[in-house]
Amino acid sequence: MAAEQSNASPHHPVRLLLVDDLQRNRLTVFFRLILSIPHFIWISLWGLVTLVLVFINWFATLIQGRSPAGLHRLIASYVKYAIHFHAYLHLAAEPYPSFDGSPGYPVDVEIPPPAAQRRLTVLFRLILLLPALLIVLVLAGNPNSGAGTGRRSFSYTGGLLPGVAFLGWFAILAQGRMPRGLRDGAAYALSYGAQFWSYAFLLTEHYPDSDPLAAVPDLPVREDPVRLDLSDDLRRSRLTVFFRALLALPHLIWLELWGIIALLCAILNWFATLFAGRSPEGLHRFLAAYLRYYFHVVSFLYLIANPFPGFVGKAGSYPFEVLVAAREHQNRWKTGFRVILAIPALLLVGAYSALVFVVAVLGWFSSLARGRMPRGLRNAGALALRYHAQATGYLLLLTDAYPYGGPIAEGAAHETVPAIDSPSPTEGPGGGPGGPGAKPEIGLS
Repeated sequence: MAAEQSNASPHHPVRLLLVDDLQRNRLTVFFRLILSIPHFIWISLWGLVTLVLVFINWFATLIQGRSPAGLHRLIASYVKYAIHFHAYLHLAAEPYPSFDGSPGYPVDVEIPPPAAQRRLTVLFRLILLLPALLIVLVLAGNPNSGAGTGRRSFSYTGGLLPGVAFLGWFAILAQGRMPRGLRDGAAYALSYGAQFWSYAFLLTEHYPDSDPLAAVPDLPVREDPVRLDLSDDLRRSRLTVFFRALLALPHLIWLELWGIIALLCAILNWFATLFAGRSPEGLHRFLAAYLRYYFHVVSFLYLIANPFPGFVGKAGSYPFEVLVAAREHQNRWKTGFRVILAIPALLLVGAYSALVFVVAVLGWFSSLARGRMPRGLRNAGALALRYHAQATGYLLLLTDAYPYGGPIAEGAAHETVPAIDSPSPTEGPGGGPGGPGAKPEIGLS
């Protein structure tokens, strides 16, 4: 794979720089935690010093209206070093990082020089941080911030970043490389973490951008058998937002009833696919409709989409549309052990589910205040639900393509891959989406 260049949000001055080729050394990956011990010690010591510097920087910025150049440079070096270290620790990068945050690491951060900041936002920075802190908790894990306590600075427990590292560890030992989707999922968490700490430490007054499409350079365009078509305009009705949980109640009841039948059909589909090598057309259509309806309801409930959904999961009827490709042949070995093979994906679904819940909570307040869903929150929620849909489709044997763990390029969901019940349901010559050569990457991704 060619090296990738920086492309973080043009609207945010703190940008992620990414030149990783995904190759990993199995030996250093196996002992990654042990090799990281010197960095754990050093980042804890440096974090304690940074705590004092941040406190001084707060007073200085409040008085001068901008961060002093010397303090800004020292604190920025700490943030860069923390990102280098956690990229290495969580397998988003391979080389052993230096101890000074010097530039040139495969996963690096560009932090702008000091700029004018509004004193009012500086004064209330800790309060303003609280919404972003919720996202940090689910993306990067629980920050037992050594910069705030002097212990285990910038360390994380739980969340998307440790989740992709855990799965990536096994994938690298098997394949000798980090799956692109997992690496990009880690890069998204690291990018948001860099922006969060830069804002918290008064290196910038730009609020962290939660949009995964703006976080990771050179996002891939994919043609997955289960994919997302999103045509939401971000506008939200304050009245329906306020009563969203109550409005969704009939759908949640109906979804439970439909889910019982879907479970029985999924079991029957497993036996049929194991015997015939592909899902029977009737079962495939029914389960695809259930999958569509499920995510119509979930996207409505969590404010990723706005209109009240129908009750039948009709294709093309909702702004948040899960498109399922026409049935295709599936590997019988993968079919036989599908429940076991799906376990890693379901672990990542848990991390993404926490993300979409936080998105809904923050989006609820924002939509009530502004009458629209912030684009970054909407896109973060869409990423989480897209992965959940792909994992569910894999478990239901609608496809044997493993879910893709990272963000994809905007517009990739609109690729002309034939879908069940789509206006043009033609199959490619190979019986799958687009025929030979269009088969998506299979495996932990």
